[in-house]
Amino acid sequence: MDQCEDTDETVPLLRGQKNRSKAQSAGQQSTQHSAGPESEPSSESSNPVSTCLQWCCILCNTQRPNSPEAGPEPMPESQPVLGFEPRHEPEPKPIPEPVLTESEPAESEVELMSEPAVFEPEPTPELVPGPQPVMEFEPGSESVLKPEPEPVPESLPVEVEEQPGPEPVSQPECVPVIIQNQLDAAAPSSSRSQIHRLGKANSEDQDKRCEEIRTLWDDHSELKRWLVETLEDLDTKELKYFHWYLQNADESVDGFSSIRKSRLEHADRLDTVDLMVQMYTTTTREVTEKILTKLNSIKEKRFPDEMLQDDPSIPAAAADKEVSLMLSDFIKKVSKETLTQLLESLITENVLTDLERDSILEENHTRANKASCFADIVREKGDEACKRMIVHLEIINHSLFSELGLPSGHRSKSETISQPENIPEPAPVPRPEPEQYSSSPQNPQIHRPDNVVSEDQDQHTEDNHAQWLQETLEDLDISDLKDFQQYLCKSEIDLEILLKDLGLEQYYREKLSLSKIQEIDEKTINDEPVKCKSNIPWYFLKKLMMVNVTARDTKCTSVGEPNCNDTWALKLNIKSDTDDRLNALDIITALFLCSDGFVQQEMALKMSMCQFSVPLLLPNCDTTQCTLMLWAMRGIVKKYRPQHLLESKGFNEERIVHSQLPMVSFVRLGECSLSKSEILNKLLSSSQQYHDTFVHHNMECGDSPRKISNGLTEITWYFPCGNHNMDIFVEPVAIANLHGDIASFETQFSFLCQTSAAVFLFFDNLDSGCKLLMNQNHKAQIFLVGNQQNKSFSSSTLKEVATKLKLTHNNIIIKTKQKNDLDFVKCLRESISNVVGNSRMKMSVEQMADVAHELGILVDEDSPECQAGKQKADAITEDITDILKYKEDQLPLQGETWKELTFLEKEEFRLRKVGSENIEQYKSDLQVHKDKLRKKQNSYDMSAAMTCFIDAISSSRTERCYFLKWMRMNLDNLSCRKLSGLRELYKEKCKGSENKEEIKEIDRQLSNSSLGTEHFFREMGQIYEASVSLPETDPYRKQLQHLPKLSAQLLLDGFPLELVDGDASNIPLRWVSDVLSQLNDLVSPKNKIMVVTVLGVQSTGKSTLLNTMFGVQFAVSSGRCTQGAFMLLIKVNEDVKKDLNCDFMVIIDTEGLKSPELAQLDNSHEHDNELATLVVGLSDITIINIAMENSTEMKDILQIVVHAFLRMKEGGKKPKCQFVHQNVSDVSAHENNLRDRKLLLQQLNEMTQAAAKMEKKEKNKSFTDVMEYNPDTGNCYVPGLWNGNPPMAPVNAGYSEAVYELKKNILHLLGESEASANNILEFREWMTSLWNAVKHENFIFSFRNSLVADAYMRLCTEFNKWKLEFKKEMYTWVTKAETRISNFGTVAATSAASDMTQLLTQLKIEAASVLSEWETKLLDNLKEYFKQTEGHVYLVERYREDFINSAKSLRRELENSVINQLTAAADIRRGMKELDEIKKNHTTVIEKAVCELIDECRKKKVEMTETELDTEFDKMWSETLNMLSFSRQNPKDVYDSVSHCLRNNLSTKGSHAHKLLSEKNIKDCGLEPFKCKADGTWKQFKNVLTTLSFKDFVKMRQEKADSIIDFSTQFVAEKLGRKCDYHDTYIQEILHIIDERLEKLPDMNRDIEFEVSLKQHICGFAARCFQEMHLEFLRVNDPRRCLDENKEKFRDDFKDVFHERDQCQKKAAEFTEQCLKPAVEDFVNRSLDPDIIDEMLTKEQFSTRKSFQYSLLLDMLSDDKFDDFYRYCSSYEIYVKEKILQQVKKHFSNSSATFEFEDRHLKSRFNSINDAIKHTKEKKCGDLKTFVEEMCKELCNKLVISQDALGAFMTLNNSDQDQFAYWLTVSVEDMAETLRVKFKTTPFETKLKRLHVNPQNELFNIVVGCGKQCPFCKVPCEAGGRAHPEHFAVLHRPQGLGNRRFTATGKFVTDICTSSVISDNRFYCATNGKWHPYKNYKEFFPDWNIFPDSSLEASDYWKYVMVKYNKDFAKAYYAEPADIPDSWTKISKGEAKASLQVSFGIK
Repeated sequence: MDQCEDTDETVPLLRGQKNRSKAQSAGQQSTQHSAGPESEPSSESSNPVSTCLQWCCILCNTQRPNSPEAGPEPMPESQPVLGFEPRHEPEPKPIPEPVLTESEPAESEVELMSEPAVFEPEPTPELVPGPQPVMEFEPGSESVLKPEPEPVPESLPVEVEEQPGPEPVSQPECVPVIIQNQLDAAAPSSSRSQIHRLGKANSEDQDKRCEEIRTLWDDHSELKRWLVETLEDLDTKELKYFHWYLQNADESVDGFSSIRKSRLEHADRLDTVDLMVQMYTTTTREVTEKILTKLNSIKEKRFPDEMLQDDPSIPAAAADKEVSLMLSDFIKKVSKETLTQLLESLITENVLTDLERDSILEENHTRANKASCFADIVREKGDEACKRMIVHLEIINHSLFSELGLPSGHRSKSETISQPENIPEPAPVPRPEPEQYSSSPQNPQIHRPDNVVSEDQDQHTEDNHAQWLQETLEDLDISDLKDFQQYLCKSEIDLEILLKDLGLEQYYREKLSLSKIQEIDEKTINDEPVKCKSNIPWYFLKKLMMVNVTARDTKCTSVGEPNCNDTWALKLNIKSDTDDRLNALDIITALFLCSDGFVQQEMALKMSMCQFSVPLLLPNCDTTQCTLMLWAMRGIVKKYRPQHLLESKGFNEERIVHSQLPMVSFVRLGECSLSKSEILNKLLSSSQQYHDTFVHHNMECGDSPRKISNGLTEITWYFPCGNHNMDIFVEPVAIANLHGDIASFETQFSFLCQTSAAVFLFFDNLDSGCKLLMNQNHKAQIFLVGNQQNKSFSSSTLKEVATKLKLTHNNIIIKTKQKNDLDFVKCLRESISNVVGNSRMKMSVEQMADVAHELGILVDEDSPECQAGKQKADAITEDITDILKYKEDQLPLQGETWKELTFLEKEEFRLRKVGSENIEQYKSDLQVHKDKLRKKQNSYDMSAAMTCFIDAISSSRTERCYFLKWMRMNLDNLSCRKLSGLRELYKEKCKGSENKEEIKEIDRQLSNSSLGTEHFFREMGQIYEASVSLPETDPYRKQLQHLPKLSAQLLLDGFPLELVDGDASNIPLRWVSDVLSQLNDLVSPKNKIMVVTVLGVQSTGKSTLLNTMFGVQFAVSSGRCTQGAFMLLIKVNEDVKKDLNCDFMVIIDTEGLKSPELAQLDNSHEHDNELATLVVGLSDITIINIAMENSTEMKDILQIVVHAFLRMKEGGKKPKCQFVHQNVSDVSAHENNLRDRKLLLQQLNEMTQAAAKMEKKEKNKSFTDVMEYNPDTGNCYVPGLWNGNPPMAPVNAGYSEAVYELKKNILHLLGESEASANNILEFREWMTSLWNAVKHENFIFSFRNSLVADAYMRLCTEFNKWKLEFKKEMYTWVTKAETRISNFGTVAATSAASDMTQLLTQLKIEAASVLSEWETKLLDNLKEYFKQTEGHVYLVERYREDFINSAKSLRRELENSVINQLTAAADIRRGMKELDEIKKNHTTVIEKAVCELIDECRKKKVEMTETELDTEFDKMWSETLNMLSFSRQNPKDVYDSVSHCLRNNLSTKGSHAHKLLSEKNIKDCGLEPFKCKADGTWKQFKNVLTTLSFKDFVKMRQEKADSIIDFSTQFVAEKLGRKCDYHDTYIQEILHIIDERLEKLPDMNRDIEFEVSLKQHICGFAARCFQEMHLEFLRVNDPRRCLDENKEKFRDDFKDVFHERDQCQKKAAEFTEQCLKPAVEDFVNRSLDPDIIDEMLTKEQFSTRKSFQYSLLLDMLSDDKFDDFYRYCSSYEIYVKEKILQQVKKHFSNSSATFEFEDRHLKSRFNSINDAIKHTKEKKCGDLKTFVEEMCKELCNKLVISQDALGAFMTLNNSDQDQFAYWLTVSVEDMAETLRVKFKTTPFETKLKRLHVNPQNELFNIVVGCGKQCPFCKVPCEAGGRAHPEHFAVLHRPQGLGNRRFTATGKFVTDICTSSVISDNRFYCATNGKWHPYKNYKEFFPDWNIFPDSSLEASDYWKYVMVKYNKDFAKAYYAEPADIPDSWTKISKGEAKASLQVSFGIK
């Protein structure tokens, strides 16, 4: 990979690396927040590699990336970082040395020269004694550092090496850049100090410089690595020649410049790399290849003599070399104390000055620098000074004197200093104890939440670390430091490249978390093969989290991935050796390095389950440091059966880190021809089954070179199963395997030698290894394992080494030709078995941490957060000895008190023990008892354990997670030990039959000995629940308000929340609800969830299934089964959110059904039913886990499940289900089990029918009726979990793959779900309602469920809108149709129909078409509504048919109404047409007579006076009228018509009804108030089903009769107000109203006598009214009267025509006033009805039925008037309509809304009239009559113009057409203004009377249900639609308010229906004198659904009302006041209001 591609990405990686040691972990928090390129420098100190680099830079004065010291300005990009590109001019010229001057400012920065000649001080070949030199800048420089220089003697000159280059040019604005590492070797220490000051001064641009330097470094990283590898292949002489050629190169001949000899003189390979790269940059590879070519061409490697002149073997150079070696040794070994004493001694002898001493001590940072500076100064002063130093060294530190090889005496340097034999390598730096730089766990200030961690503490920890690192590196000299630095960089770059290839760069800084790994994304369900390296880690993690043993197969399948840059190779399909192949060990190492502790722990656990080896020692990026993975392995728990438990069949179960086991380690020395890892796999595998525990070279990509995993030490374990024939080792043993050569990993080797019982060393050649083996502190036996077949194998060397190590022949295992692999493995097994059997060296992983600390190995558990979490967990768990007693003392709230509260809660709902007691009093007593228990809970002080627990989980996120992990492990360990002991005791006691009581007690203890973190959370929940019962102002309650948020945060952190308490079988609703609310607040708006749950028999692997499927961590260890139900949250990634339509998935794990512990309890079946109903109800998909195909328990489970699914279907939810058949491994299982699946479906269908019968829902005939289930796709066959015999069996790959397929199928089903995802708050509401339903044992959802209620209410509201639109459309259509009918036969008629019958038929056809169209539209709206996914529509799916029926019923209702209206209008128009014809004829005669009179008067030719004209007109009028024949109109006998209609109505009632009708004439009916006859009522009372007494029955009948009479009277009044003629449809409508209302009264609808008498009374009254209305109509329309009314109009027209006056203005005004104005007014009044209704529906009060009922009841409560409550209860409809009318009047009386409506309609008609005038004018009518007729035709469908007025207007009209049109337009404008004024000033009350529809009636039908009353409390039905088959009400009330009383005492009944129907109480049926259980009310009232009160407080409203008005109601109903329960009297008005909000779901 090209490192130049993106340097920005590498920078954060380098900066963000973190060490796991205690010292560095303290600074982790700040480090994680400063990972980007913009990070503050202070945050970088926690990066171990970067920190080392920084201090290396300081010590060797080499500027490196991330150096904490500000160095000089960086080079330009073209220049390398570690040196200077020299100038190549042929003539070198000296350049003046820059000098520091005091006059220059100290703050100025060193600027970078644009094109400078770079100054480069070099080492002086010969040391010249003299004073200390000083570095000065060139005078005139503007940007020069000015430190505070100490006085320097002027006599000290500066030695400067001449450099090639041009003449110096003055550049005043530039200063030279001095790189310090070149000066370190040359300049004296004081000079170096000056340079250090120079580097420190400029700190402002440090980050910028670091970035540039890093860029330069990274640009050539690949080239440098290649060059290092190339030079490492050269031996010493070859390297010397290589240097010689570099320094003697001739550019003209060789093509490249030379490097000066002085720079190459002391350069090693790494220095050479730096020098070449900085000199040659991009041509470095070419230069190298040229030199290597020359090198290869020299035969026998004969080197030129010139290059040998500096060889130490030449005497001339030897003496100087001896001095150099001695001083080098001195610098390495001298201590600070010795150095200080030497300085003081030499000052005393005047060898050194005080100034020189101060310069050495103060201006050098490290001990090595101080010693180097000291040596340089002394050496410069000459031989005498050196002699004096040696003398004093002998005195001060004789041991160092001797170690340097200096003889006693004072000989000359050349004689006395001999060359040391070998310069020893620096001793390994001891690792400081963690306590030196980590905070004490006892310090409470360190363990704070993330957001309050003290910066001072972080800084303090970093400072300690830095100080330790600085002191450690001081012991290294310059060369060692450079090697160290270069090695760090090289390792770091290798790691960086790999992480970048894998796409893990960001996770090296911000570690991978479990939530990220568990996240559901495209990779989760994507089966595409790995195509690029960046996908490999996720592929591995995906497989590993699902425990798939193929996880390590990590090869990419595509060569065309982005990482490949060789496009030509790609086109040819040529793969390089390294293309996409990555060693699995590198992947594992990288993932462990990039993961946090919790992911590491989970990875180790899953790897252990796969029987993979797990990391024991994880190499950190530099491979010289490693980490003991103790924390990562803590999650591994193993069960096994050792030899000593074979007979008892017992087993051991413990955490692997606690197990005291012998460990056998396998290592190799050098190259080895035997595959150590492969041999180990064979060693650990049985003959029947081979398994790759360790990665070896013959595995997939196993032969790929390891890049970062060398030094990785893995561990695995062998555990016996107790079967001699199967066990390889009879006792457990740990096997460790070190990858890499021990010569390179001595620390790891030392660790293994000290912790192992034996170390097996694989080798081919032992030549170099003897010393290494001898140096180790062996606690382990050493076994040498060699391969004799290898050429380098040496028997003599082996014998020599074995002798030195004192090994016997048993410790030497050699693979010979005679030994095949099997025999060889057997030998190894025997040796290991001997070691395991005989060794006393047993050590747990936990104990290995001490050895690790001694060796400087980091331990992952040493982080402060982990230690703080452990400390807090230990503080809670360390004192637990007796779990039962501990629970009682420390967790008291969840004990018997909580169980008793649970019983009371369920009894409060179920009322099983109420007996004959008053229900409400019983419930009141239960509430009092509950309050006492809550007070008892609140009386407990919070225990010490809970105080610590809550404090611990309130800490920072990381520490909190560590704490909970430690708690879980500690408690699991405790429970495991406790259970193990109890099991042994149980087994022992069971041997004797006399110990039954003891056995029973032990059995109880076994059940109660479980203790986990869930108990502490449960206690926290109970503390919170109890506190909620306290007043809101209570301080204790306020202190606990943060607990739900804590739990919500833990949910987000991946910890489960207990939904159902497994011990008490209850949900702490308030606690769980508040936690979910807080969770919603934390994640909003991303709060959509989908739910997956699992159900099945106990111990069938439900938790394991979920853990495998989703990578979660439900508890499956310690032999403890899940109890209750737990939920976990898994995030859904953005890339699949659109498919799943949710933000999170909720996974619910449940307690197993048919639990043996519960089987002995009486309510075990009930418990299973409750749990199954709850989880099925909560889930979107339910997994039914069946352990074995056709198992015996399957039928029982399926029965429970079917009941649960049926209840959900009835509740509106139709969940999906997947059956999982476990332990079915046959590949043909799916095909072979076809018959079994059919049998299963048959059983499910049978169970569904049986369950439906029990639930009284027989309409459900098959399983698919109640849930979505496909027998082919709904079954999943899963093989067994283990592939072999545990404990050594890995997880079956088939299991993982089958579970993966199941997961994909589940996600696919969720994505296809039609139902929308719930948000968290909706899930909370659903859970609350569901659990309340479960507690009621009434699993059919009531409308207490707010989600169902809201969904139903939305459906009702939408349906009402559609219905209203339908009715408005038909109203408008009917209005237009009536207009057409009214205009038929007039001049305005446009219909082609020849007669009224044809027109009526035509209109009926049109009406049917419009009705069908709107019916279809309404049904389509319903269909579309139920298709939508939002709004929980699926919850009201069961009501779809009800609303469809309502739509059809509405169509029928409107059709009947339309036909009736059209028929009535047509019949009335027929009658009017006859009259109109008569009037028209009479008018024509009169007009003719008037015309004749005019002619006659004009013939007289005399001027006639007005009196004479009047006389003549009167005479003519009388004569003409006498000539006309006025036939008398015969009035219709309305009584006869009404009587006929009544007989037709009662024709189906039988002969008795006809007999009753004939007994009384209709004319005699309705004359007196209606009264029920007691004798007839008594007869019927005995045959009618009622719950009332006879007296109440009579009174109730009278009230209902009065109510029906009132409505009929109102209807008659409406018809009378229209002043039209009578029609039979009117009486038919009245009879229809009576029938409807009688149907709502079940106590009356079969009483023929009552029905006949009531109808006769109403019809008699109506007939009289209609008869009068008919006679008035005939009177008004009498032709003679009409002519008389128009006499004066004829007179005026006669005079106008006689006098020939212009009539245009007059006639226009007359036409407007008489014809248009009444028509417009009538249109506006008719149009106002729907406007008023629409306006009222916009008010919140009328928006939904729920809102209306709530506001009505709230208003009543606010007004607090008894009369309101009484009328509401006794005359509901009348009262409600009055209230609606009041609201209408109030709204419109105070607003201008009606005027706005009227004005809008007025404008529309005004425009229509003007348009008609315009269009008529365009037609050019011949005369005015034609003009008016044409205009009327234009308006025929818009206005009904009076024919009388029009006829009168048309007579004697001789107006000009155009003038008339003009004046008509003016008149119409005046009319509009007049009407506008009239509308504005008319009171709303007056307008209300003119409406054609009563708004209160329409609004009542919209916002109130059908009105049918509850048979017990008389509350009205509130169901939507008109055709619903069942009635229900939201809020039932005490039955006394419905006038129910006790027979014996006459007192009101206080029972509430919602409680009665679930009790064992009975109701009395007076008609048959029998008592019937309330539970069976459906048998008597099948159309009523009375749902239990889910909240218990919902009825507090009516309880409050009854308490307050108990006596008033008793007086009104003539009863005795009720005995009020005590708890009712405590209900306040505020609580009553709150109960309303609960009932109606008002937030």
